[in-house]
Amino acid sequence: MGALGMKVSLVEEAVNRFKEGLSCSQAIFITYGKQYGIDEKIAKTIACSFGGGMGRTCQTCGAVTGAYMVLGFIHREDDEKVAKEKTYALVQEFSRRFNELYGSVNCKELIKCDFRTLEGREYFRANNLNNKCSGLVRDSALILEELIKE
Repeated sequence: MGALGMKVSLVEEAVNRFKEGLSCSQAIFITYGKQYGIDEKIAKTIACSFGGGMGRTCQTCGAVTGAYMVLGFIHREDDEKVAKEKTYALVQEFSRRFNELYGSVNCKELIKCDFRTLEGREYFRANNLNNKCSGLVRDSALILEELIKE
């Protein structure tokens, strides 16, 4: 529940978790993983290495990889081969939609700084790029919700 007892959407919950200090991947995976029975502590541990574009390597955006992990649970009840094909199709569609919004799923291209260096992390803080990442978390959550509903 949010302020005044109003129910907070999962999108808002993911963004709030990110703003409270979780990595982008953790915020998405924890928030959406719970509907698939994923324990929060386990989700936090699994998603830990994906933040900062996968361990601060500035590769695939953590908000994207967090969503990819959730997508892996949607068809978990299906035959393994069928589930894999359906999951790959969902990941490809997620990527298409995210790319349509941002032109990339690559962390470094999205935020224009390099987390691997102290200077890059200082640039991130000095330029308040956390707001940019909050938007990436929000849009990843929105795309994820669309795909879950479809």
